[in-house]
Amino acid sequence: MKKVFQLQQEKVHPDRVIESIKNELRKYIKRERKKKLPNSETMYWDFDCKFGQSASSTDVCSFDEIIKALGSIQEKEWTECYIEIMAKAVDKPKKEEAE
Repeated sequence: MKKVFQLQQEKVHPDRVIESIKNELRKYIKRERKKKLPNSETMYWDFDCKFGQSASSTDVCSFDEIIKALGSIQEKEWTECYIEIMAKAVDKPKKEEAE
């Protein structure tokens, strides 16, 4: 998912716009996690996330950091934000046996 979200819309309060963006992101993550893994016993879905005011000025961050950053956008007075979330299948870390 690579998307530019407009933060200022007519007839919609800015708080509702941010909440709708958060809801859309959570639905996307939930939908991606339901997809079939190549090997479900040893793999899980991980996400590469980027967040910024535009596509050229993004920072790499976690999904939780994106949700927190959306809360502080109103103070920064941005008119739009760019969010990129890419799903990838990752091997689970191996557990070390107790000696």
